[in-house]
Amino acid sequence: MPLHLYMLRRILLAVPLIIGISLVAFIIGNLVPSDPTAANLGERAAADPDIVAAFRAKWGLDQPLHTQYLTYLGNLLQGDLGTSIRTRRPIADDLARYLPATIELATAGIAVALIAGVAFGVISAVWRNHPIDFIVRILSLIGVSAPVFWLALVALLVLYLRLRVLPGPGRLDAVLSAPPTVTGMYTVDSLLAGRWDLFGNAFSHLILPALVLGAYSAGLITRMTRSSMLEVLSLDYMNTARSKGLKERSVIIRHGLRNALMPVVTVIGLSYGNLLSGAVLTETIFAWGGIGRYAYDAARSLDFPAIMGVSMLVALVFVVTNLIVDMLYYVLDPRIRTKEA
Repeated sequence: MPLHLYMLRRILLAVPLIIGISLVAFIIGNLVPSDPTAANLGERAAADPDIVAAFRAKWGLDQPLHTQYLTYLGNLLQGDLGTSIRTRRPIADDLARYLPATIELATAGIAVALIAGVAFGVISAVWRNHPIDFIVRILSLIGVSAPVFWLALVALLVLYLRLRVLPGPGRLDAVLSAPPTVTGMYTVDSLLAGRWDLFGNAFSHLILPALVLGAYSAGLITRMTRSSMLEVLSLDYMNTARSKGLKERSVIIRHGLRNALMPVVTVIGLSYGNLLSGAVLTETIFAWGGIGRYAYDAARSLDFPAIMGVSMLVALVFVVTNLIVDMLYYVLDPRIRTKEA
């Protein structure tokens, strides 16, 4: 089956999934016992029945739940995510404003996780049961097990407060202004503007949260790479490659790692989806104005339209990520092409 037909079928299967997610998110959001009216109007305004009635009518809260959902779904099919109760702006505009910061942080985080995870996983598999293997396994266990907020606070304490080798929270120093907005990602926009000093500052602010955010994914990728490499290293064709006189480095990288990456691709794709969906704790601790921080503020103020908008964005992120993983599988594994033919 050609790649475009394979991907078209995957996209068509994703449509009912997104609609189902919207229904689940809507139901869960409305099961919350708190009242968004009181959360957004304040005590004095919420005590006035006329103000409350006007507020509920404006945001459609006086309609039956099924009517609210059908209205939301109809608007969603037209690309309208609604208006945020908290910011009074279109939710699509809010998401477009906050998403680039999350993309920048998530991309840096997955880059850290990918480089460290694959490298440590290969080293651990090649030096199985050696001291370096145990060190790598302990580090990966710490990365998977340690709470994100604890890692973030320790990183800030050691690298920012004590050693002063990396800057603190924020995307830039307080005395600097953001570069002209093109993509919304400070590192990219500063390069496009030719501001190398601004790029250096933005990049230095990116390192610490990226290390914290990528630690968990790095642990997962390390463990998966190690497990997959151990399986591949025990296969007969690896010994055949060695018997042909190939260097050990070439055998491990060209023949071993290439065939061991198939299950790792899935972990990388899902990890990137998780990072893109918004790391609430990391973005809050490092004052990183991304989707995670926006979702936290929306949940705190019971901003149901914004919560629904973030939920749909997260669903779309995972759908797109899975589509990319499926495409990579199709390209990397000829058995899938044969099966789908």
